[in-house]
Amino acid sequence: MRSSGFCQLQGHFKLNGMYQDGDLIIGGLFAFHLITVFPELSFRQEPEQPYCQRFYTASFQQAQAMVFAINEINQKPRLLPNITLGYHLYDNCVKLGVAFRAATALVSGTEESLSEVNCTGPPPVIGIVGDPGSTHCIAISSVLGLFRIPMVSYYATCSCLSDRKKYPSFFRTIPSDAFQVRAMMQILRHFGWTWVGLLYSDDDYGTYAAQSFHQEVQLFGGCVAFSEILPLDNNRKDIQHIVQVIQTSKAKVVVIISTEAYLLALMDEIVLQNVTGRQWIASEAWATSPVFHTPRLLPFLGGTLGIAIRRGEIQGLWDFLLRLRPDKNPRNNIVKIFWENMFGCRFDTADSEKEKTCTGQEDLSSINTAYTDVSELRAAYNVYKAVYALAHALHDLMQCEEGRGPFSENTCGDINNLQPWQLVHYLQKVNFTTGFGDRVSFDENGDALAIYDVMNWQPSSDGSIIVRTVGVVDEGATTGKPPRSVCSESCPPGTRRARRKGLPVCCFDCLTCADGEISNKTDTIECTVCQDEFWSNPDKDQCIPKEVEYLSYEEPLGISLTTASLLGTCFCSMVVLIFAHHRHTPVVRANNSELSFLLLLSLKLCFLCVLLFIGRPQLWMCQLRHAVFGISFVLCVSSILVKTMVVIAVFKSSRPEGKSAMKWFGAAQQRGTVLVLTAVQVVICAVWLSTASPKPHRNSQYTRSKIVYECTIGSVAGFSMLLGYIGLLAAVSFMLAFLARNLPDSFNEAKFITFSMLIFCAVWITFVPAYVSSPGKYAVAVEVFAILASSFGLLVAIFAPKCYIIILHPERNTKKALMGRSS
Repeated sequence: MRSSGFCQLQGHFKLNGMYQDGDLIIGGLFAFHLITVFPELSFRQEPEQPYCQRFYTASFQQAQAMVFAINEINQKPRLLPNITLGYHLYDNCVKLGVAFRAATALVSGTEESLSEVNCTGPPPVIGIVGDPGSTHCIAISSVLGLFRIPMVSYYATCSCLSDRKKYPSFFRTIPSDAFQVRAMMQILRHFGWTWVGLLYSDDDYGTYAAQSFHQEVQLFGGCVAFSEILPLDNNRKDIQHIVQVIQTSKAKVVVIISTEAYLLALMDEIVLQNVTGRQWIASEAWATSPVFHTPRLLPFLGGTLGIAIRRGEIQGLWDFLLRLRPDKNPRNNIVKIFWENMFGCRFDTADSEKEKTCTGQEDLSSINTAYTDVSELRAAYNVYKAVYALAHALHDLMQCEEGRGPFSENTCGDINNLQPWQLVHYLQKVNFTTGFGDRVSFDENGDALAIYDVMNWQPSSDGSIIVRTVGVVDEGATTGKPPRSVCSESCPPGTRRARRKGLPVCCFDCLTCADGEISNKTDTIECTVCQDEFWSNPDKDQCIPKEVEYLSYEEPLGISLTTASLLGTCFCSMVVLIFAHHRHTPVVRANNSELSFLLLLSLKLCFLCVLLFIGRPQLWMCQLRHAVFGISFVLCVSSILVKTMVVIAVFKSSRPEGKSAMKWFGAAQQRGTVLVLTAVQVVICAVWLSTASPKPHRNSQYTRSKIVYECTIGSVAGFSMLLGYIGLLAAVSFMLAFLARNLPDSFNEAKFITFSMLIFCAVWITFVPAYVSSPGKYAVAVEVFAILASSFGLLVAIFAPKCYIIILHPERNTKKALMGRSS
């Protein structure tokens, strides 16, 4: 549009909001609604814009706190004299698409057309208060940061937003999740809860906090029993799966890091499935949310503990909230929506008999909602501080003396042509105290001072839930100091004052020492961590050796596997005796008796090598178990491979053009082939054992309270080559047998080999993922099971049909019957 000298708006977004003119405008993004409904896409016409549902009263109070702060600043003669602040506030509907549209409208304006001068001038807003969502802030700040437009969030806590390189103009008046997770660890440590479940929202807020939680739990000495993601779309099947996991898990403590929007469907299902007896730990995003403070949820959520944003007080806010009245300005439509939701009426009704008409003069003091409740100002208090932070930064900019400014050539910012990046400079240096007595400043990452309230959900007289503050946690702010607690001097009944190394004495450490620690009897009990191979006794006053765990002959699993190994060996011996006794019969002779006996010998070795995997690991056992296993199986599979090649050669030699085929597969060639193929595996094992030999290892990583005694494989490459070589021979045998499966009935040995190798390959393909994911002694059990399953598969598939004919149907053990010539 440069040719015409004007910039023209390309489209309009349908946005709910509030508006007030001023010399300088501050933008705001709030979650006035919790659900966004998107129209169906036909791809034949321009889609309709989404609309919002389920009005969120608490968020509207937060927006009104911003309006109150701006009006309060406008009335203060010493702060921003001769400057009137205005505001543009929009609804994000808890959806990124809507939030991004609102942010775009704030920074680009909504005028139909502008002069070219204004197109290249400063944005319509000097900064944005919001967005409350971490994911929204990540997306919006990535764009606003390019133009250094300041954004001060009052609710986004993702630790990822502390990256100054990615988000150079992002600030927040709420602490980062890095501090929140540490505060949760203090609660878990206080009650000795080490086995917990974790639910988190499918967004950046939940994902990053969950990562920090997993890391901190390991340092704390606990374990995460389950970790489930709350679905973005509230899918019923996913929600039911999560509830089933909660019900079946033995973990009675469940930590939920999420916003209210993700939890609505989950709590409905919790009530439906009658899930009780769980201790919920709430993140700050829902710890004080009034959405869940209902009699219906009391039996399920009563007793919930949560980390909450620091509570504050705003003098005069309550009176201001009651003075609100709707007007006819379409840019203030969110006030009309609020009014209709509060009083159950409509301003524009077609049928007044069915629907109550709003007058706009209804009394707000007559209703008791989250809007008029100013006793627990948390997010609203953060909004209030965010507005004042922008105002103080703007005031400091105005106080700049020309020639002493912080910008190039000691210049100052021009209030009449204010550039956002200039405001970012002053915002970074903001330092003031609120009327409630809290200091507001930002560190080098734009983060606020970290302090939390610890909340407990308790029943009220009317059967609903009330939330009480039971403690305050100051996470050392941004100084990197150890966390400390501000609470009463005396410990609660049934606990003792204990001090952990690196932490000062505090109320959250009024407890017995954690598992793996013992207390030294001094005036103030000090918890000392036991050495690696020791664990604390039940009284936590002595370190005792950890239990050593391995697959032994005394336990049921070891007895079962040993029994199966001996049974397999006995079956092999029985088949050898049967074949030896009937060695001159056609069935034994037709199936190459020499290779059959060699195959039976190798199967017997496969069964017996299982015994090397059971019992307390020793050096010679660790070195032999995989070597014997690998050589035995190669001997077995190479015998099958040669049998298959002989079957194919015999069939070809029966044809005129292939009479010379058998001369290449005589007895000497067969023995030599098996010997060479087995020798390759012997070389692999020899190199493996000589360079990186397996050896016993005492592993305490699987379970901190036990030592798992296991054999390390020494070299992953060596173990992989051993298994890979067996797999290669098995694949070749299967391929040849499969191609020869349709030979005439007199040569149907290929069918049995095909089936046996199919079982063999299936077992070892499933072995790899099962082995990798199994901890400690169960990894050994998985390997033993694979050896037994594949050995039994080969034994049954190849030799069972022959023994069946030899013993039960001797009349079929004739040359005519094998050639298919008998009736």
